[in-house]
Amino acid sequence: MGRFIVDALAKVEFEDRALAHLERVITSKLRRNESFTFTWREDISTGGGRTTVWLHPSSNILFKFHGSRPPQLNRDWLHALTEVAAGPHGLYIVPEPQGPPAHREAREPMTFRIAQDEQDFSPHGPVILGTECPPEQTR
Repeated sequence: MGRFIVDALAKVEFEDRALAHLERVITSKLRRNESFTFTWREDISTGGGRTTVWLHPSSNILFKFHGSRPPQLNRDWLHALTEVAAGPHGLYIVPEPQGPPAHREAREPMTFRIAQDEQDFSPHGPVILGTECPPEQTR
């Protein structure tokens, strides 16, 4: 279990995987000088309820991980957390999306060729021409 500490006033433990995703979303927003709230539910052992903190670029935040290896990040979960953080209720933990990535598109491979003809040259040198086509149609 890793710890999230804000200005030495609020401390909460999250699994390292969740904490790594929170770290990425929080630091991205703060780098853009965005202020927002972050809310979490307290464990019943500490009295239950929920806690909300106001995060701003001057906040002193510590992300303390239990493990030494950074976990692999799930882009869909990062996207979901970023969307929630931009909303009126601020950042809160949403479940990690399961299954195949939803936002990725299947794309045709892009191949390139270096210009061979005089019209393909510019005063700055040869032009690289990109074409999207299956490999069997390339030279």
